[in-house]
Amino acid sequence: MNHFNASRRPMPAQRPGTPESAAARKLAEDLMDAMNALLGLIERETELVRAGKVREAMTMEGQKQELSRRYVGAVGQLKANQAQLAKSAPELLSTLHRHHDAFRAMLQVNLTVLATAHAVSESVVRGVNAEIQKRNVPNTYTAAGRRAAPGPRHITPLAVSRSL
Repeated sequence: MNHFNASRRPMPAQRPGTPESAAARKLAEDLMDAMNALLGLIERETELVRAGKVREAMTMEGQKQELSRRYVGAVGQLKANQAQLAKSAPELLSTLHRHHDAFRAMLQVNLTVLATAHAVSESVVRGVNAEIQKRNVPNTYTAAGRRAAPGPRHITPLAVSRSL
């Protein structure tokens, strides 16, 4: 059985006299641990990207994927047991919802920073390409006195090395 299916199994039925809140607390702790670990990594990634250290931020990708898998597994486990948790530990469930809202807000900040870095880098590459194309186009005018548009012969492809 793969990890994803195992994470979707509901909690075993509780024996009479055994506190259901212990199992609920374990699920909540697993989710909180996963969210906290992922949040710490995302905050570090956000700091690095804001500081312009994109290469260093990219080295965290493997860790980020593993922590994301752990988070998704914990959320799946929690969803499979949500009805039972609502009955046995409603205050714990509301605490998890509040923590998850804060987690989502931080993810939104991270996504905004990454989108900004992407837009800036794309703008830089487009600007460099425009300058290269200007240099390769002959400065000629049409019979109407307008600048001639470059033909396909004059367009030079731009190659970008990601290893630098």
